[in-house]
Amino acid sequence: MMSGSADQAGTLRNMHDRLEDTSAELNMPTTRVLSITSGKGGVGKTAVVSNIAVTLAKQGKKVLIIDADLGLANIDVVLGLSPPYNLNHFFNGERTLEEVMAEGPYGLKILPAGSGVQQYTRLDGQLKMRLIESLDALEEQFDVVLIDTEAGISDNVTYFNVAAQDILVVTTPEPTAITDAYALMKLLSTQYHQKRFLLAVNSVREADEGLDVFEKLTMVSGRYLDIFLDYLGCIPFDKKMHESVRQQQVMVDLYPDHKVAKAFVALAENLIDAPMNTQAQGTLQFFWKQFLGVGMEAG
Repeated sequence: MMSGSADQAGTLRNMHDRLEDTSAELNMPTTRVLSITSGKGGVGKTAVVSNIAVTLAKQGKKVLIIDADLGLANIDVVLGLSPPYNLNHFFNGERTLEEVMAEGPYGLKILPAGSGVQQYTRLDGQLKMRLIESLDALEEQFDVVLIDTEAGISDNVTYFNVAAQDILVVTTPEPTAITDAYALMKLLSTQYHQKRFLLAVNSVREADEGLDVFEKLTMVSGRYLDIFLDYLGCIPFDKKMHESVRQQQVMVDLYPDHKVAKAFVALAENLIDAPMNTQAQGTLQFFWKQFLGVGMEAG
């Protein structure tokens, strides 16, 4: 990980502890609801989601992954699962959300998406409301909800990002990936009033590359956007990641002592230790009334 990461993690933990103390005093919820998103495909976003989820589940946290790439699902494949149902069955009325939910490693739960069905790649208002109501009605409570969005700036991407408490943007040092990450943050900031973003940089050759990407995005966003960017860390490039995907096992399980696995664990810790946004950011923020204590309006 980057130099000085221990100091950064310590600072995040102190801030998180203070926030938890305040939340306890006010009886506020502490469930983390995060969207993991990217402006460009192929940056390793789903690998980030799956490794973070397994890391947290191994630590005893109750984790839910929502695969929000509703046309090209792959989180179940990455985790080596073959669930009989997916969100397409929920949207067409064949199954309830509870019936669609599948169990992954260490007890983490997954709402898998379908593949190759264009019908649900852009949810209409009625389907969004059904999803809202069914999520809110789930009896099981989770410590962490991770929303794996599709890449790009489609309606579904913006919808799920605005619905979450916090947004983690995943990019790589490639110029096109950085440009697309900025474009996504610009859209969410100017059109949907999102002011805070978390950042993780994947496939770096050295830790300084991750910091360099963060500095570039901070500089340009500080000049043109009114947002705050919080750097959570970087993941080294290594060919073993491809082997992990082929074997349908996450790095933190397949090679737990490898530098990449350790970087994912550190990223998961930094993500949880980052201060939680407890304020509703927009009318679409619905995850979840019983957790967040906020009103719900149709978007």
